[in-house]
Amino acid sequence: MSVGIPIRRLWPEPSTQPLDDAALTALYQRADEPRLRVNFVTSLDGAVSVDDYSAGLSGQPDKRVFGLLRMLCDALVVAAGTLRHEGYRAIRLDERRRAWRREHGLAEYPTLVVVSGSLDLDPTQAAFADAPTRPIVLTHADAEPPPGLTDVADLLRCGTERVDLAVGLAQLHRRGLTQLLCEGGPHLFGALTAADLVDELCLTVSPLLAGPGPGRISAGDPAPPRPLTLRHVLAAEDGVLLLRHARP
Repeated sequence: MSVGIPIRRLWPEPSTQPLDDAALTALYQRADEPRLRVNFVTSLDGAVSVDDYSAGLSGQPDKRVFGLLRMLCDALVVAAGTLRHEGYRAIRLDERRRAWRREHGLAEYPTLVVVSGSLDLDPTQAAFADAPTRPIVLTHADAEPPPGLTDVADLLRCGTERVDLAVGLAQLHRRGLTQLLCEGGPHLFGALTAADLVDELCLTVSPLLAGPGPGRISAGDPAPPRPLTLRHVLAAEDGVLLLRHARP
């Protein structure tokens, strides 16, 4: 049965019936091949945050899909700045979602992967210190870890003076982490787009105007446009749209 605010499919095959978690899982299912999926929320006028945090854009339908995407992934990829700013805690799932993962031959929890060129990370942050699965940090050859970081996380060095994201993702794939979910931030999304590594974007459009000030969901150096194909459009009764686009 549906949980909280109903979500319905607008396209393809419009339906008036609310989607239960099994139906949502089928719409966002895992792929047979390696995939990097990016998940973001934005306002109608393109803002990535309200009062400097993404939580101001997110409601119950977005949080429902947010949790579902975490259940489906092998690893959750996030930039160090987003980890610090948003105050990430340990990546944990409830028993129902852990049971789903066990039934599908997955580890109970996804692995947290932090992308950091400077290694300006606090090993006592709950995302590391309380993690049920040992996190991984993608960094480069010249970066020096702070005391205690290697006690709570594995370092994967990818590139010399900066993180080579393509090499980093290949290393994750070799570890069996092929279904990757990126939650940002905007500079990491921009860098992944520039490197042509984004296979899918799940975008929640919040029904509000944030006004001038906040940045976009993507930032960084200019890059060529990357076409994606619309796969589905979902709508929640509170006016939220949930879009999924993927490579053609």
